[in-house]
Amino acid sequence: MPIYEYQCQACKHQFDALQKVSDPLLSTCPECGKNKLTKLLSAPTFKLKGSGWYETDFKSKGKTSAAETKTAKTAEKTDSSGASTGGGSDA
Repeated sequence: MPIYEYQCQACKHQFDALQKVSDPLLSTCPECGKNKLTKLLSAPTFKLKGSGWYETDFKSKGKTSAAETKTAKTAEKTDSSGASTGGGSDA
């Protein structure tokens, strides 16, 4: 459930409320009792980390995509004549 931030326009009291998205907006100030609450916009307090997110996977030009990495690995395993190089046993 998201946390919403509210402020009373009458007494300037500011508080957070844990509500469902489907819940109606609060309207009565818990401090002064007047119907002067407004919902505030605030920045989220979390950051998406790890692989799969734009910042770490696609932002840097120095990193290669998964398709480019696979192509490079395939090219390393096969030399120009098509023979497999290293890694296998001939027994």
